[in-house]
Amino acid sequence: MADFDPNRAGQILLELRHYWEGLRKGRAIPDRADVEPKGIRSALDFAFILERVAPGAARFRLAGRHLIDLMGMEVRGMPFCSLLNPESRGRLSDVLESVFKAPQIAELRLRSEPGYGRPELVARMLVLPLKSDLGDVTRAMGCIISEGEIGRAPRRFDIMAEELTPVIPGALVLEPSPSAAGFTEAPAAPWRAASPAPVAPEGVSEPRPAEGDASPEARRARFRIVIDND
Repeated sequence: MADFDPNRAGQILLELRHYWEGLRKGRAIPDRADVEPKGIRSALDFAFILERVAPGAARFRLAGRHLIDLMGMEVRGMPFCSLLNPESRGRLSDVLESVFKAPQIAELRLRSEPGYGRPELVARMLVLPLKSDLGDVTRAMGCIISEGEIGRAPRRFDIMAEELTPVIPGALVLEPSPSAAGFTEAPAAPWRAASPAPVAPEGVSEPRPAEGDASPEARRARFRIVIDND
């Protein structure tokens, strides 16, 4: 990938977008069953299929060779957010949920910091919504294309920019917002002094804080990756 043509990245994203548009056939969203590998030959190595498993969370159902090279392993069954550094996973979760919920199209520009055996790497990603066999929008197709030498895997990225497009021309864009689902308790911030816990009177149980009381930042910090090896 050292001699990768940056113009080719745009061509592949455009080809995949045109293929998705062709599958619609007058519908707002095409079906997952309509997608065939032979229809995206030049984009196949960079393409992926996602399955939504929870609000803001998805896993790879299929992935091309380029994704395997970036991660240094087979990614099928892995969480979609495993491509990103922890600091960017919350935002990716928000963007992804907006793709399924609106539904709408997302294009992202990514960057992987340089390090030992890892030159700086930039990438472009496209995510396009699909319907499942049940008719709900819980599938997506897309691609990721990096520009530069991959170096030592795995390579993980940060989000540098995003562009959201409604599937219906002229419709409003649904701005990504944090989801409260799929999170577990976050540890206390190490820089914040802990306040003494109030002691309840004898015989009186202490009320547990409601899950909805947590701030969006706290909820997003609770996100954990779970790898399904099945």
